[in-house]
Amino acid sequence: MPQLSPMLQQATPVIAVRGEGMYLYDADDRRYLDFTAGVGVTNTGHCHPRVVEAVRRQAGRLIHGQYTTVLHDQLLTLTERLGEVLPEGLDALFYMNSGSEAVEAALRLARQVTGRQNVIVFDGSFHGRTMGAAAMSTAGIRFRAGIGPLMPGVAVAPFPHAFDLGLSEEAAVEHALRGLDHVLATVSAPAETAAMFVEPVLGEGGYVPSPPGFLTGLRDRADRHGILLVVDEIQTGFGRTGQFWAHRRSSGVVPDVLITAKGLASGFPLSAIAAPIELMSQAWPGSQGGTYGGNAVACAAALATLDVIRDEGLVNNAAEQGRRLADGLRKTAAGVPAIADVRGSGLMLANEFRRPDGSPDTDLARSVQRAASEQGLLLLTCGVHGNVVRMIPALVVTAEQIDEALTLWSAAVATAVR
Repeated sequence: MPQLSPMLQQATPVIAVRGEGMYLYDADDRRYLDFTAGVGVTNTGHCHPRVVEAVRRQAGRLIHGQYTTVLHDQLLTLTERLGEVLPEGLDALFYMNSGSEAVEAALRLARQVTGRQNVIVFDGSFHGRTMGAAAMSTAGIRFRAGIGPLMPGVAVAPFPHAFDLGLSEEAAVEHALRGLDHVLATVSAPAETAAMFVEPVLGEGGYVPSPPGFLTGLRDRADRHGILLVVDEIQTGFGRTGQFWAHRRSSGVVPDVLITAKGLASGFPLSAIAAPIELMSQAWPGSQGGTYGGNAVACAAALATLDVIRDEGLVNNAAEQGRRLADGLRKTAAGVPAIADVRGSGLMLANEFRRPDGSPDTDLARSVQRAASEQGLLLLTCGVHGNVVRMIPALVVTAEQIDEALTLWSAAVATAVR
């Protein structure tokens, strides 16, 4: 009998049959508080009524209108609406299905526009699992192992992970920028570097926010050397960090290319890259396309998502509830030495577990995550060593649900840490 690949290992034992808001339910109608949001996808919660209605309505009108064959109104309207939230000057969009596809499209665009081969990424990055994106990912060996040779032309520079380096944020930024300058002087000459790809908050790499000065330093070097700055907002975008785009914490920094996916369509496959029309127009003819990109139903879901985020004030809610969650996590961590760091931004928060000698405690992180599932709180791990437990609730989360999660988290920690 056919079965799922055994390599698809689930983080929790839950078999979900329905979802509503912040909760998933199994066949026995047991309720689970979902602080995974489908890995940062269901920003409006599970089955938000406005998203559901938009999808139902569109499915009865047009399900698929392939966008290099015909245009459809949902695609055009979404493009117009995204102009209301995108950074100024990023006025051309290309749509795909997944984050990995969007990264590949941005890479293709950068190489074609600049005529240069190399790209620079940063330590702990995750940009996807397809061949080019995997070559650009250093958040764990599992994303790269066994598929070589990987795409050439990728150089890795330091990321300002202040906690891991044992430095202040300012010193970590200086360290990282010096490391980038060293890469430009020794590995990837500026004249051969097409782009720098950066996550404003490391995702799979451990939920590490970049201090504002780091992105400013990248923008300065990109301008100086004619290198494109590509900001990967696949996981951070659409309000996740308490700002619509996480990179806006760095005042005045505007990327040349912005990548978005995950929270864009509340669970429907949709991703996009945005760039100035002058830059996007330099892509080679025929280099952008795809069968399902910009699907009509996914675009309708994205339009409803934008409406919900605006009308329900979800960006501000992410900031407010993120502060509440972070405060509670720090209170729990204060009595648990194994929780070495609590960090993040908005509703993108992490708890890092380490042993007394400072080494990563992967086993304990997994034990706490499993204990939380048994308590009814769904969480995921991340980090290069898998020793970070992350919390990414939907942006509709309430103060009461934050407090519920903190109670369950505290109980899980007490169960696993003995």
